[in-house]
Amino acid sequence: MPRPLLLAFALLCALVAPQVATATESVSLATVAPKNSIWGNVFSVWEKAVTKKTDGKLELKIYFNGVQGDDGAVVGKLKAGQLDAAAVSSIGLAQIHKPVLALQMPGLFRTWEAIDKGRNAVAAEFDAAFEKEGFRVAWGDLGRMRGMSKGFAVRRPKDLKGKKVLGWRNDVIGPVVYQIVPGASIVSLGPTEVLPTLRTGGLDVMTAPTLAAEQLQWTPHFDHISKEATLMAIGGVVWRKKRLDALPGDLRTILEDTGKIAQGAIKKKVRDEDDAVLERMKKKMTVVELTDDEQKEWRELFVKVGERLKQGTFDPKLVDKLVAAAK
Repeated sequence: MPRPLLLAFALLCALVAPQVATATESVSLATVAPKNSIWGNVFSVWEKAVTKKTDGKLELKIYFNGVQGDDGAVVGKLKAGQLDAAAVSSIGLAQIHKPVLALQMPGLFRTWEAIDKGRNAVAAEFDAAFEKEGFRVAWGDLGRMRGMSKGFAVRRPKDLKGKKVLGWRNDVIGPVVYQIVPGASIVSLGPTEVLPTLRTGGLDVMTAPTLAAEQLQWTPHFDHISKEATLMAIGGVVWRKKRLDALPGDLRTILEDTGKIAQGAIKKKVRDEDDAVLERMKKKMTVVELTDDEQKEWRELFVKVGERLKQGTFDPKLVDKLVAAAK
């Protein structure tokens, strides 16, 4: 990993003492990320660093590739005490505190600076809400959400009519969008179900974090990609507070300190790579650049979506706070 932050993190494994004891404590973490992905590479280093830094007294066991299930499944296991932690998308975070999804309203936050500002505006109240439910969250990023399609370009909302469009299971925003843009055939899936569905031709259109789509091998199934991002996809690592508090203080400190370094490394790597992923896609796909009129049509749609979301889905005060932060 060439970046200084990533190098510093990797050196944790080289500079600390070798393992000399059998683990007396173990914590488990699930992720849908493949082990050889950007997220998986950092998680693997973190896994080894915890073992070495604690002289083998604490084992961080990470389950890769969605073997524990998608976001809904792993959050269920967290609540049941069957897992100690999970790296999830905003959909997973919303299974604990639904208002998190307000950060993902389309068209609201479309740059890293903007999503940082919006997230900071609500971080204290969101963190408190997770604590109240018995969890702690370390916020993370998944990348820019772009539309991808096969065999045609999506330029206007009406282009979705009659198409098989991915709808993320447990999302509360997508259904509102498709109430305003009728005619699309919504295919509701979790992340682990996307690739099998693509292989059978079950999707024509999806909006997903471009970097994650590349890492999860979704992009080869599409030939058009939007240049503009609709939003910045976020996620995070959720911990069961009860399990963290039960760890001996020295082991908990090492786990949390190395976790912060891992979080910073992933944030840096994701943002650096996300800047480059569209350039890689240009060599394989047709990039769709919208005209001013087409962009205006989408903006008007997103405003309507935001207004509807204020009518029962999200607290209007929360939406107004985020809109103010976006400005």
